Amino acid sequence: MIIYCMSDIHGCLAEFEDALSLVLDDIEQGKAKLVLLGDYIHGGPDNRGVLDRIMRLRERFGSDRIIALLGNHDEWVVNGSSTISNNSVYARIEEWEDESDDDEYINWLSSLPLYYVEGNTIFVHAGIDEEAGDMWEWETSEDVFTSKYPAETGKIEGLDMKVVAGHVGTAEISGDRFFHDIYFDGESHYYIDGTVLDSGVIPILMVDTENDKYYQVTDSGKRLIEPY
Repeated sequence: MIIYCMSDIHGCLAEFEDALSLVLDDIEQGKAKLVLLGDYIHGGPDNRGVLDRIMRLRERFGSDRIIALLGNHDEWVVNGSSTISNNSVYARIEEWEDESDDDEYINWLSSLPLYYVEGNTIFVHAGIDEEAGDMWEWETSEDVFTSKYPAETGKIEGLDMKVVAGHVGTAEISGDRFFHDIYFDGESHYYIDGTVLDSGVIPILMVDTENDKYYQVTDSGKRLIEPY
């Protein structure tokens, strides 16, 4: 199975459309799935536009081919500590106008799963409880799935799987403020939050689950991801 993966869109609809343009043909032809790792809102100019686009994609292709996971920003809206219209990346509850029109979005966000597994890969917004080893699915708490910080690197003991996550920008993980590509630690982790609000780009990870290969997709083609 070929899976395309993106994360941390943060209301940046134009950048999301740019990324989708590189993968939609394969999805339309039934050759691939798309997994979105959450944080669809807060920061960019069109939170509702991003949500509408994802919802339409799921209506068109089905939730088994367009898999949308819950991120911490999305969770803030679900639990009432923020609203969709707040464009702060660090949104918290304040005084807001009537947001009743957002009920459809809130209901949709509240239905999203916390993780997705295909082949040897765990897709999640922030991370898993790595100390749990192969019991991660039962022992990881919801706040770890959506809000784990800092990002862990290195081999996950007792778990022969890879974790693909967003949440923490790859510039922070790499220690290079100019690095906004996909970060691979050479062991168990691929991080794909390219900090779109700084870089203007949403990185695309392509996972070939049958062959356990991981590629970055750009308008120049695809390349096998090497350890940072």
